[in-house]
Amino acid sequence: MASQHRKPRPAGTRVAGIRTPALATAALTSVALLSQTATAAPSTDDKPSVEEVEKKVDDLYRQAETATEKYNAAKEKTTKQRKQVDTLLDDVAQRAQKLNDAREELGSYAAAQYRTGASAPDTATFLLADTPQDYFDQTQLMGRVTERQKGAVDDYFADQAETMTKRQEAAESLQTLTDSQNDLRTAKATVQKKLSSARALLSQLTAEEKARLAAIEERKRQEAARKAAELAEQQQKAAAEAAAAQQESSDASGSGSTGSTGTDTSSSSPSPSPSPSTDSSYATKAEKALAFARAQIGKPYVWGATGPDSYDCSGLTQAAWKAAGVTLPRVTYDQVNAGTTVSLSSAQPGDLVFFYADVTHVGIYIGNGMMIHAPKPGTYVREESIYYDGESSIHSVVRPA
Repeated sequence: MASQHRKPRPAGTRVAGIRTPALATAALTSVALLSQTATAAPSTDDKPSVEEVEKKVDDLYRQAETATEKYNAAKEKTTKQRKQVDTLLDDVAQRAQKLNDAREELGSYAAAQYRTGASAPDTATFLLADTPQDYFDQTQLMGRVTERQKGAVDDYFADQAETMTKRQEAAESLQTLTDSQNDLRTAKATVQKKLSSARALLSQLTAEEKARLAAIEERKRQEAARKAAELAEQQQKAAAEAAAAQQESSDASGSGSTGSTGTDTSSSSPSPSPSPSTDSSYATKAEKALAFARAQIGKPYVWGATGPDSYDCSGLTQAAWKAAGVTLPRVTYDQVNAGTTVSLSSAQPGDLVFFYADVTHVGIYIGNGMMIHAPKPGTYVREESIYYDGESSIHSVVRPA
């Protein structure tokens, strides 16, 4: 019975055969929780680092630029299809008017036949004629009229069939135009969404984080400038070597001509034909394109813009070469095929430099590893190293003229 009145022992934990009091257990639990909290603290804060923000923002701007080129292509396609549809509708309207005129002409033939009895049987026409000669004259006349009517009827049905075909073609073109307009709206919405996401990320940065981000970008600019200087040095060295070789060849040719006798010059070396790099015609056009591009420096980047107050990347290059009398397509992935591809080391002022595997950015080369381009939303047309986003971002160099 005494055992029934015994007080229960406090609950505890045995560790290696030793009973641990509840207070000690609570203390150990608190220490463990604090330890877990301290360890998990960094992961509970979902705010990305400055480096992660920079990468994410760059990715968003690139995606926006890709969507911009799709928008440009859809806009250009929509414009062409609208012109085609308008032409088809005008053609259908003219054909419809022609059919209406043909109907009226056929109606007048029918009325004339009714009034003259031309549709009566030959026997009745003969009996009603004043004289046999009148019958034969009327029959000959009506034969000619009937042939004319038959031709009019045939023309009417041919025009009617062709008009129906044109109407069907116009309906299909209208549907294609509607699809292109939907693509245009989708591309526009994508651009706006990407840009909004980028702005939202940047707006969350503190002043200190913005300063760190600016320092990261400055280091990238310095590295890009260093790479541009290296390329400029390589190009200058190659140009000097080419000039020396040409001079040596010219001297050798001159001495050979001096030592020869007679007037036979057939053995002398022919003058080399100018290569693309020494083509004065291209240089003249390139100067005009570059003069135009330089005049746009400081104007804002606006996606889908082709000037004169703002530009996107391909809008700028298209406008620059248009000033030189050369027509380029609207979008980057068409511009990249609008000329001759050359090596980066052979790049000349005026050449187009394309970027990224999907060819979604372009600038116009000005020499010494530098270019003029419209970089991205929130920036302005400016001179910058072609290595602004790293050497791996350069896709190709194209000579457009």
